Amino acid sequence: MKVLVPIKRVIDYNVKVRVKPDHSNVDLANTKMAINPFCEIAIEEAVRLKEAGIATEVIAISIGDKSCQEQLRTALALGADRAIQIETDESLDALNIAKLLQKVVEEEQPQLVILGKQSIDSDNNQTGQMLAALTGMPQGTFASEVKFDGDKVNVTREVDGGLQTLALNLPAIVTTDLRLNEPRYASLPNIMKAKRKPLVVRPAADFGIDLSPRTKLLKVTPPAERKAGVIVESIDELVDKLKNEAKVIS
Repeated sequence: MKVLVPIKRVIDYNVKVRVKPDHSNVDLANTKMAINPFCEIAIEEAVRLKEAGIATEVIAISIGDKSCQEQLRTALALGADRAIQIETDESLDALNIAKLLQKVVEEEQPQLVILGKQSIDSDNNQTGQMLAALTGMPQGTFASEVKFDGDKVNVTREVDGGLQTLALNLPAIVTTDLRLNEPRYASLPNIMKAKRKPLVVRPAADFGIDLSPRTKLLKVTPPAERKAGVIVESIDELVDKLKNEAKVIS
């Protein structure tokens, strides 16, 4: 079984995000980048499927400029067999990313596409669902458990009321939630081996897709800074501040 894992290059989650002075976008200068955490979970799950003898090949794919090769090499070090970079300097919205992934799915014919439920930068939670709609493949989102049963995959997903288990016919699309697994660290020997694994670069223009943006980024602003707390001397003073300053009680 072939497994395709789309991954995204994002700002490392440990880094404090800076906004450009003109509020046009996030400042990426000298910023540490990493694989999107939900994508790491997807890679880990795909590698575990291969180690269990269910998957025969794991393919990592990313869309972006040359810099995303760093994250693809990390995916290879974590256990992916080969990687594909769709090269573009444009910042693509979720629909265009899904359309490019659709073309790769048609070429590679994977039995499972597993990807993070969302990226921590745009936080849209759209690509997996759009890809499922474009390919006509069944989908299981927010997966906290993935189990194979013959030609079906049972996906336990987290919903507001608890857990829901879906049986999907293969090929299928699964998006990962935080509790699916805990990603491993890449060992030094595997990092060295990853340098020799195949990484194919393909221009986005080769896929014949109109990549005109459907959305426009208008403005980026940092979250409001929280004011420092104060120490009150009595319950009466606390109630007074909650009523007259914070205005959270009446």
